[in-house]
Amino acid sequence: MAINVAEITSVLKREIAGFAQQVQVSEVGTVVEVGDGIARIYGLRNAMAGELLEFQNGTMGQVFNLEEDSIGAVIFGEYLHIKEGDSVKSTGRLLEVPVGDAVIGRVVNPLGIPIDGGPAIASNETRKLDIVAPGIAGRKPVTEPLQTGIKAIDSMVPIGRGQRELIIGDRKTGKSAIAIDTIINQKGTGVKCFYVAIGQKESTVAAIVDILKANGAMDYTTVVVASAADPAPLQYIAPYAGCAMAEYFMWKGEATLCVYDDLSKQAAAYRQLSLLLRRPPGREAYPGDVFYLHSRLLERAVKLSDENGGGSLTALPIIETQEGEVSAYIPTNVISITDGQIYLEPDLFFAGVRPAINVGISVSRVGGNAQTKAMKKIAGSLRLDLAAYRELEAFAQLGTELDKATQAQLDRGARLVELLKQPQYRPMPMEQEVMIIYAGTQSPEKGQPGYLDNVPVNRVQEFQTQFLAYVDATAPELRQNLASKKELTPEIEKQLKDVLKSFKASAWK
Repeated sequence: MAINVAEITSVLKREIAGFAQQVQVSEVGTVVEVGDGIARIYGLRNAMAGELLEFQNGTMGQVFNLEEDSIGAVIFGEYLHIKEGDSVKSTGRLLEVPVGDAVIGRVVNPLGIPIDGGPAIASNETRKLDIVAPGIAGRKPVTEPLQTGIKAIDSMVPIGRGQRELIIGDRKTGKSAIAIDTIINQKGTGVKCFYVAIGQKESTVAAIVDILKANGAMDYTTVVVASAADPAPLQYIAPYAGCAMAEYFMWKGEATLCVYDDLSKQAAAYRQLSLLLRRPPGREAYPGDVFYLHSRLLERAVKLSDENGGGSLTALPIIETQEGEVSAYIPTNVISITDGQIYLEPDLFFAGVRPAINVGISVSRVGGNAQTKAMKKIAGSLRLDLAAYRELEAFAQLGTELDKATQAQLDRGARLVELLKQPQYRPMPMEQEVMIIYAGTQSPEKGQPGYLDNVPVNRVQEFQTQFLAYVDATAPELRQNLASKKELTPEIEKQLKDVLKSFKASAWK
């Protein structure tokens, strides 16, 4: 029997290759210092920045600092069970979270582990937490509106799909309420929502989940929670986890919405980790790369080009200010990264103007491009009327005699402020917003008083409720036409005028 050398060699090579794949060589290091969510590890000479680590008790961590003779790592989970001398394995992987339909409707921690008492998430797919955002060539301009259902925002500070709009203001001024209303308003639109709660009380998050369930919004929403009781590393990665979960759907061509509530707590957690790992502090004790912390997150909000599927990720970051100090370090950082901001003012909030949006410094840099044609047509004068009202209001407080035109402008402004008030968790469909703002800003004929000008200020909300009910009862086709065409054509406008006229003549008393 002849021995075929070539055949034996090829078999041996194949066996050796298979054996090499079975043997996984991983470096092992030793914990030399641990505490407050961080560990210093000796011995992992080939560790890479951002690499996932596995501690002796199964807890995961991540390489944060690469130093000359050791590495600094953050610990995701219970660091109290890790002690000096424990072994640490490098994994050669980056941090990932489970994604897909299995996470929708669930409450999870930033590692994708359910905390709602339900079953484990059965998903075979994962996405890396930290990725490079799509480049300019992979994007297209923001043109499609993302309706919040809040009259003041949809008319004056419109948000488009793929936009980053900052919600900023002091504590307890209704920032989260705007975000929750926006999530509730996505019902039936196909937009997948991700609410990331950073550093909040667990009772607060539980109340928000109950509200979303009561409004049927948990069917398309995922809540990612890193509560105030969780270690700083989990608060630091929470927004990236929510973003990664949303990106899975975005790359499938779907529209998604991410709310980060709030990024000032993420920045504080990052500062804590950085100071513990001896990174040099800069302004307000934040490390030099704190801008990059938020920019690499918010830059992932995008409207993808048609070649990439046309999906979108809209970001609503929330920042808490101290005594209205918008020029502080973190607020100015995030303002410079986003495409506009909604500024909520405590004085307005306590005066009963809710949502307490300051029209003067709230802005959307996408603007009318993110509005339906109907809204764009009627909302043009609204911002100017309100800004003029605010100036005249301050002037009128001096007790000066006012001429007729100025008094009329003041009266119109007071009614518009009343008209834009809206109860919490009651978002309004776009067509109803258009009809009621039309009634507030337009007149039957040029030179005549507006539809609302002779309605007492304290009855404006009553007028709104009765008028919208009257439209549904007597002219449902007007609402249907406006909802389907999203444009105020001459025929629809004439129909709206006729309905307003007949309502004021017969139904309004």
